Amino acid sequence: MKRIAIFASGEGTNFTALCHAFTRQNLPLKVCLLVCDHENANVLERAAHENVPTLVVNYQDHPDKVAAERVIVTQLAAKKVDFILLAGYMRIIGPTLLTEYTGKMINIHPALLPLFPGRHGIEDAYQARVSETGVTIHWVDSGIDSGQIIAQSKVPVYQGDSLPELEARIHTREHEFYPAVVKELLEKGEI
Repeated sequence: MKRIAIFASGEGTNFTALCHAFTRQNLPLKVCLLVCDHENANVLERAAHENVPTLVVNYQDHPDKVAAERVIVTQLAAKKVDFILLAGYMRIIGPTLLTEYTGKMINIHPALLPLFPGRHGIEDAYQARVSETGVTIHWVDSGIDSGQIIAQSKVPVYQGDSLPELEARIHTREHEFYPAVVKELLEKGEI
């Protein structure tokens, strides 16, 4: 049984999709910790509903990013976490976490990287009027959405789409795609 931590900052729909997929498919994965950087994030309620312990780290409560990440690394070690899934975690991972989890941390991004990296991937693709965008799963490195791409799934942008319509279509794809990629990595022995 591999022990997984999920990092999220907001709503947490990918968190829920991952938990449900792991259970439904009877995968040998246990989500043993949710790490969040906002004490009022909705994902915390989702974690309570899934009986997943939480760690909230407010970076402003620490002298610097290194100190905040040391708290996280200590808790990950206490929970014996094998692998990290970033799911809407809106922080750049620093060297403290990267050193401990190099090659053991992936991220989901709502665009076809290398196009439209960063916080506003869906909106940036929409504003650029591209005919398709999508979802990327990639390894985490020290850059912003710059790690080696593992898999991508395309999502069409229809003429007349509103931004909320495109966002909904991308999120629907994420909820199917992320668990499928995690399962594939598990089967290949990369998790």
